[in-house]
Amino acid sequence: MARQKTIRGLTDMSDDAYRVEDLKAGYRQQRRAYVGRLRKEGKYDEDGQAMERSFDGQLAWRLLGFFKPYRWQLAAGILLLLAYSAIAPVFPNLIGLAIDRYLIATGEPWSALTVDERLSGLTALVGIYVALALVNFALRYGYTYLVAWMGQHIVYDIRRAIFAKIQRLHLGFFDRTPVGRLITRITSDVEAIQQMMTDGFVGLIADVGIIVGLMIYMFTIDWRLALITLFVMPLLFGALTFLRLRLRDAYRSVRLRTSKSNTYLAENLSGAKTIQLFNRETRNQKRFDKLNLELLDAHAEQVRWFSLFWPTVNVFSAVTTALIFYYAAYNIVGPGVAEAVSIGVLVTFQQYAQMFFRPLQDLSDKFNIIQAAMASSERIFGLLDTPEQITNRPDVDRFDTNFRGEVEFDNVWFAYDKEDWVLKGVDFKIEPGQSVAFVGHTGAGKTTIISLVSRFYDVQQGAVRIDGHDVRSYDQVDLRRHVGIVLQDPFLFSGTVRSNITLNDDTIPQDRVEEAARFVNAHDFIMRLPQGYDTPVRERGAGFSTGQKQLLAFARALVQNPDILLVLDEATANVDTETEDLIQDALEKLMEGRTSIVIAHRLSTIQNVDRIMVMRGGKLLEDGSHQELLQQDGYYRKLYELQYQDRPA
Repeated sequence: MARQKTIRGLTDMSDDAYRVEDLKAGYRQQRRAYVGRLRKEGKYDEDGQAMERSFDGQLAWRLLGFFKPYRWQLAAGILLLLAYSAIAPVFPNLIGLAIDRYLIATGEPWSALTVDERLSGLTALVGIYVALALVNFALRYGYTYLVAWMGQHIVYDIRRAIFAKIQRLHLGFFDRTPVGRLITRITSDVEAIQQMMTDGFVGLIADVGIIVGLMIYMFTIDWRLALITLFVMPLLFGALTFLRLRLRDAYRSVRLRTSKSNTYLAENLSGAKTIQLFNRETRNQKRFDKLNLELLDAHAEQVRWFSLFWPTVNVFSAVTTALIFYYAAYNIVGPGVAEAVSIGVLVTFQQYAQMFFRPLQDLSDKFNIIQAAMASSERIFGLLDTPEQITNRPDVDRFDTNFRGEVEFDNVWFAYDKEDWVLKGVDFKIEPGQSVAFVGHTGAGKTTIISLVSRFYDVQQGAVRIDGHDVRSYDQVDLRRHVGIVLQDPFLFSGTVRSNITLNDDTIPQDRVEEAARFVNAHDFIMRLPQGYDTPVRERGAGFSTGQKQLLAFARALVQNPDILLVLDEATANVDTETEDLIQDALEKLMEGRTSIVIAHRLSTIQNVDRIMVMRGGKLLEDGSHQELLQQDGYYRKLYELQYQDRPA
């Protein structure tokens, strides 16, 4: 009730107040239908994308592949674990021996021992007990450390594999994949696997080893009591299997809801200014409350199934102990009676029963950890198995030493989604050293031109060529080393001004960095910063103006010395007149002697380029210089007149 009041107090805001209880009822009804469909189809979906259900064994087998580099450490850990599992069941047996031989001593020749002989025997057993306890301490420490060490290194490898995979994926993947989902993969999903490696994996091996060791000792001491102890096992494992399957679905749901919440949270943090500007706080709070409630319900179902593990195991443990005492009550008799069960054996089996069910009780925690890891590994391997659409061919071409920078589009058809064509049969050739500007309305395909030259995407039909070679035949790293891009909204990384210019390439000397900054008119404002080139840069370049970011982007492009320069959208947009002059001067310097492609909206900034290409509806409509296009009295002239109606042509 207190929690409901708290939620109501948080969400009853202004005119958009709503009842969380109604939200709960509606969502739970939808969720029951969702879970029913999930179980019926044997699938689950992630933000509407269907994914085939994998078996735990298949996922576990793939996870085991990460053990290969650490197989010797694993072998050593297993040997220590086997030794520990063999010694652990000895302790109840030593207690039983002490009772039957030296405390009660009901059988020959133990009943005839003197007090001193009994004390001597007890002292020896105590010494053995303590010695074995110390050995087991060392063994358990050894295998726990080794397996935990392996777990941490395996998780390091998984994180590295995920990050490397994300780096290789093409931009189309990021167009349709929320950032929050990827963050969930590399953080909480990997942490779930880490917990399985360090806690679940270690504990599972130890528990299974102890159970096997106990079974061997029990059948060696008294096979009848051993069978009684194992009598309830099929029923117990049946119940645990049922609960495990339900937990599997619950953990999948938890991970899915976590991913959605992270995605929505990331969007709201990135768009905080827009949210406040348009007074969306209340509505966004309502949406987040719904996602948060979905996550709460998913966790509640997980807890509901998990909470049944302990009571289930405890009930079967109590039944087994009762059966052992019930059987022994009719068979504890004096010496010489056939089929007798001694007090020491009864005490031993009573402790064995506790030891036997204690690992089973612990397995409930292991199931918790393992189910979370299975759900996470399913999502991680789904990411790792994502096809890499932009790949290098086996026999890549190399750029000639006399690189010219000729760019050609040969009947290029391209669509981001199926056959929703953005470019339709585009043909043109840009000569080496030429400066070309693309103009046209939004959606005409201008930005796509730059993306295809850099091979961020592959064309569906036709070819994009540089110096006569299809860009798909070049090595991607080699291609982008020759192509520099300046974005309209340049991205600055956390670090320093210098690291943002060099992109953390320590091989670039400081004098080259300063030379590039001077060339693009960035050196003066950098030197006015508190620490010059070593001034810290916060996330996304907070504290730097748009113009300063743009000049740093020019310096970043120049320091790489690209042969082809691509300027995405308007480089001088949203800046003051003085900064615009600096940027325009820097841009003209950068374009000098290089094949340059500029995407422009303001036609006044591209009148001095060699050629202007006019795009409309994904097609190349006009091609020529500024004056030539004005004289044609076509689409370009209309665009020009719309922008400069008060100026003479």
